[in-house]
This record gives sequence, structure tokens and C-alpha cells, in this order.
Amino acid sequence: MEITQKIKRGTARLKDLPGDPHYVAKGMAIGIFVSMTPTIPFHTVIALALAFIFRASKIAAAIGVWFSNPLTIPIFYFASYQAGSLLFGDLAASNGVCESITDLLKLGSKVALATIIGGTVIGLGPATAAYFINRTIVVRMKSRQISLR
Repeated sequence: MEITQKIKRGTARLKDLPGDPHYVAKGMAIGIFVSMTPTIPFHTVIALALAFIFRASKIAAAIGVWFSNPLTIPIFYFASYQAGSLLFGDLAASNGVCESITDLLKLGSKVALATIIGGTVIGLGPATAAYFINRTIVVRMKSRQISLR
């Protein structure tokens, strides 16, 4: 399937999500934010809990965590560590590959803290962008749906 067809299919699914555009976009932003953090085994659970707390779309939050996938995880972990190292100073040199939060914790609590804080910091930008992009898409899709009736 061509990438443009996948994008069209994905945006069409957004209009079918229950709730107003703010509710759906907030859920997607939460999911994407969580996906940027190095909390791999718990992404969906954390996103659903935050969506519940912030009264956002749980379905959109669960979809948003898939922004993190086997191709992007190493990039996100590396960027998270780099951002955390800039904030806390170079805490440790790591040549190992971390595939889970457990592997990360084996490197030490300082490195783990730097990576978690770094992931939180770098997650804010994509989450904010995701909110506005998804809100715009949902508003347009739902207004077209209403005008067609």
C-alpha cells in the first residue's frame, strides 16, 4: 500500500473517533508524548492512564503510542539520552543498546534519569505539534461530514 493511501486511511479513521476535536487531539498528543519516553513496556498503560487523568481520548492515546516502533525506538532512546546528558552533564558513556527500560536501568540510575528526563523534554515538541495537527484534521473532517448531511 502506498504511503499516501495509508495517510488518507489514517486521517479517515480520525473522523470516526468519538468526541470533539480537542478531546481526540489531546489523546493523540498524550500518546505521542509517551511514545517519546523510554518506558517501552508500559507505553500503552501510561498513555491510557494519562488520557484518563486529563480526560482525553483513550483510543487516540493508544494509537499515538505507536509513533514509537522498532524503527524509531533506538533513535528516541539515543536522542533522550543526549538531551538528558545536555541537561545533567555527560553522566556515562554507553556503547550498549537498550531495548527496554530494564536494560537502561542496568546502566545506572543516573543514566536512566537522564534518559527519562531527556525523553520527557524531547516529547513536548512532537506532542504539541501532534495536538494542533490532529485537532485541525479532526475539525476539517468532522465539518465536511456535517456539511455532507
